[in-house]
Amino acid sequence: MLTGLLFMWRLIAYDAAEEDTSLCQTLGSPEFPLLSKDGDVMIGGAFSIHSKITQPSLFFTEKPTPLECSSVNLREFRFAQTMIFAIEEINKNKALLPNVSIGYRIYDNCGSTLTSMRAVMALLNGDEWTLGNSCSGQSAVHAIIGESESSSTIVLSQTTGPFKLPVISHSATCECLSNRKEYPSFFRTIASDLYQSRALAQLVKHFGWTWVGAVNSDSDYGNNGMAIFLTAAQEEGVCVEYTEKFNRDEPAKLLKVVEVIQKSTAQVIVGFLAHVEMNNLLEQLSLRNITGRQFIGVEAWITADSLVTPTSFSVLGGSLGFAVQKANISGLEDFLVKDFWETEFWCNETNMGSIQKSCKKTQDLTALRDYDDDVAELRYSSNIYKAIYAVAHSLHSILKCSDGKGCKKSLEVKPWEVVEALKQVNFIIRNGDQVWFDHTGAAVAKYEVVNWQRGSNGLVQFKPVGYYDASLPSGQMFVLNTEAIMWPGGSKELPVSVCSKSCRPGAHKVLQKGKPVCCYDCVPCPAGEISNTTDSIDCKKCPEAYWPNQNRDACIPKNIEFLSFSEVMGKILIFFTLFGVLLTIIVATLFLIYKDTPLVKANNSELSFLLLFSLSLCFLCSLTFIGQPSEWSCMLRHTAFGITFVLCISCILGKTIVVLMAFKATLPGSNVMKWFGPSQQRITVLSFTFIQVIICTLWLTINPPFPFKNMNLYMEKIILECALGSPVGFWAVLGYIGFLALLCFVLAFLARKLPDSFNEAKYITFSMLIFCAVWITFIPAYVSSPGKFTVAVEIFAILASSYGILFCIFAPKCFILALKPELNTKKHMMGKMQS
Repeated sequence: MLTGLLFMWRLIAYDAAEEDTSLCQTLGSPEFPLLSKDGDVMIGGAFSIHSKITQPSLFFTEKPTPLECSSVNLREFRFAQTMIFAIEEINKNKALLPNVSIGYRIYDNCGSTLTSMRAVMALLNGDEWTLGNSCSGQSAVHAIIGESESSSTIVLSQTTGPFKLPVISHSATCECLSNRKEYPSFFRTIASDLYQSRALAQLVKHFGWTWVGAVNSDSDYGNNGMAIFLTAAQEEGVCVEYTEKFNRDEPAKLLKVVEVIQKSTAQVIVGFLAHVEMNNLLEQLSLRNITGRQFIGVEAWITADSLVTPTSFSVLGGSLGFAVQKANISGLEDFLVKDFWETEFWCNETNMGSIQKSCKKTQDLTALRDYDDDVAELRYSSNIYKAIYAVAHSLHSILKCSDGKGCKKSLEVKPWEVVEALKQVNFIIRNGDQVWFDHTGAAVAKYEVVNWQRGSNGLVQFKPVGYYDASLPSGQMFVLNTEAIMWPGGSKELPVSVCSKSCRPGAHKVLQKGKPVCCYDCVPCPAGEISNTTDSIDCKKCPEAYWPNQNRDACIPKNIEFLSFSEVMGKILIFFTLFGVLLTIIVATLFLIYKDTPLVKANNSELSFLLLFSLSLCFLCSLTFIGQPSEWSCMLRHTAFGITFVLCISCILGKTIVVLMAFKATLPGSNVMKWFGPSQQRITVLSFTFIQVIICTLWLTINPPFPFKNMNLYMEKIILECALGSPVGFWAVLGYIGFLALLCFVLAFLARKLPDSFNEAKYITFSMLIFCAVWITFIPAYVSSPGKFTVAVEIFAILASSYGILFCIFAPKCFILALKPELNTKKHMMGKMQS
C-alpha cells in the first residue's frame, strides 16, 4: 500500500510534467530536512526528534495545514547529532573515502508513520521544485539511517524497497524485518528480537519463574517480539498467566492492562514495550501504587533514564533486562554535551549569531539530567556510529578508493550497489568492535544484562550483572552474576513467581483441570514408586528387590525377613525347644533309674526309651526352622521333621499294638505274643520309619525344598523362606504322619478299656487326640500365616504335639515313680489287674 502511494506521488509528478513537456515538477510543497549538509555522496536520516503530533482540523474546503509536531525528544535528537558526528569524523579521515565528502539530510518524523511517509518521499525525491526533464532520476540519498522504532522502520523499508535503497536501522529489532524477500535492502546494527525474545525466556527460566505476566506494545515490534517469547517460554516450561497489549494512543486499553496486573498472582512481568508505552504504563502503575513486581525488560526501555523519576524506582526498582552493549566512542560525549548546551540555552561558545548569546561557564545544567541517558550509556548512539561507517566502507569499495590515488568520483553510485557492498562489509571501529551483517542483514546478538539499582549516591543506576552472546557455543551464551542483583524492594532474596509450589522429591505433579501446565497439585508417589527430582511429572517403580525409603525419593534394598535366633519370637521358641529336650532327658533319666521297677517293665521299657529319644529329636528338629534359610537347612528341616515324627508315632503305635496283643495273650489257648515280641516290635518301628525315609528321599531327589525370596507377600519387604519344591512331597510326608497318628488313635481308642495291670491305651488315646488336633489346626494356620509367622506356626505345631505326647504318656508314670513309689509294686500291678 505504501509502495503504491509512492507510485501515485510519481504519477502525479508525471501528469504535471505532461502539461509542460520540458520539465518534471513536484506537486505541492516539498519537504525540507531539519538538518542538512551537501556532499559528494549523501546519507539520509529519519529520527523522531519530536515525539508527538497534532492532527489539524480538516474542513475539506481548504488545503490542510501542515502537521504540528511537539514535545522534543532529545534522545532522538542526539541520535541525529551522533550521525553528524560520525560523518564529520569520516570527512576528516584521509584513509576512508579520501577526496570524497559525505553530506546528510536528516528528517524529523515526529513519532508518526504519516510524517515518516513524507520524510521517506523527500529522501527519495529531494526538495527541489523542479526535477528536470525526466521524472526517473536517482534518489536524493545513497542510504538512509533510521528509524528508531520497528513500525516506522517497516514503513521506511517497504517504501524504499522497490528502489533498492539501503536502510540501516540502529534500534529496530522486530524479527519481521529479517525477511529478505520483503526487505531485501534492509540492514541493522542491532540484533533481531528473535535472540532477545528467546533470551528473555531463558532468563525467566533461569530464576525458576514459571508463572509470569506479559505486556507488549500493540505494534509490529511488540507483537512479533512477544509471539517469539511466548513460543520460547512454552518450550522452556514457563506459563504465562496473561498476555496484554496496548498502544500509546489507547488509554482505555492501558487502564485494562493495569487492572489485569493488579489482580494477577504472577510476581514477574515481561514488558516487551517500546519506550513510550513503557512510560505510559509506569505512570499508571505509580498512580495506583502497584509495587513489588519483578519487571523483565527489553533493550527499548531498560536503560532509559527518562523513565527514572522520584516515584518510578518503587515500581521498576530491581528490574532486569537486556540492553545494547555500551561503546566508548572517543569525542562523542563532548560533541553531544556541547550540543545540549547550545540547544537548551540557545547559546554557543563563539557567539557568532546575533540571536544567540554567549554561554556562561556557570550555566546550570541540572535541568538536563533527565535527558542525558544516551550520553552516559552510549548504547544506540554507537549503533548509529557503526551504521554510518558501514555506509562509508561500502562507498569506499564502490568508488574504488585507494591510498594516494583517492576515489573515482566520476563513478555513479547506484543504490543496489550499496546494498551489495553492505553485505560484504567487515571492519573494526576505533573502540575495537567488529561490524558485519549476517544473512538477514542484522548484527550479531550481544546484550548486557542490566539491573535497576540505587547507587551509594542515591541515584538510580543500570548495573551490568551479566551478558548474552549468541555467537558463543550453546551453554556459554548466558553468564549471570546472581549475587550482584538487587531485587524489588532492595531485597537480596530471589522473588518467587509460580502458580504452584515445587513438588518435592517423593511426589509428582498432577495437573489442575482447566489450568495451564504450571498449575498442579503435588501428590505423593504410590506405594513402590519414587521420584528423585523436584517437580517430577510422574513416579517410577523401584526394581523388584528394592523399596522406596520413607520420603519416597530413593530406592533402598528391601528388608529381608526370616525367623532369626536373635529376635524375641525366635528366642521364645528356642526356650521351649530346649525346655522340651530337658524334660525329655529328665523323664529318660527317671526311667533309667527305675528301669527294674514293675511300672517301667510293665510299659515296654525298650519302646519307651526309643520314644523318648525320638521325642528329643522332635523337639530339636524345630531348631532347623529358625535362622536364615539355606539350601541345606531347607532340605534338612522338612525331612528331619518328617522322619523323627514318624519314628515317634511308630513307637507309640508299637506300644498300642503291644497292649492289644497282651490282652489277646491273656485269653485261654492264645499264643499271639510270640508273633509280636521285641524283635517284631523293632521291625515294625523300623519299617514304618523306613517308608517315611523313602518318601523324603524321593522328595529330595525329584524336587527338593530350596531357599526362596518371596516378594509377592509383602511389597515393602522380602520374606526369605524355604519353598517346598514339590508340594506333593511335603503333603505326602505330612499325610503319612497323619495316617500313622490316626491309626494309632483308633487302635488306642479300641484298647482304652481293656483289662491290664497298667493300661497305657487311654494315655495314648489322649496324646494322639492332642496330636491330631494340633496338626489339623496347623493346616489352615500354616496356609494363612504371613511371612515368618508361617515358620513360627510350624514350630509351634511341632512343639505342641511333642509336649502333648510327652505329658500324656509319661507324666502319669513319672508321677508314680517320683511321688508315689508305693504304687510301683508288682502287687499293686497284679491287684489292679485282678480288680
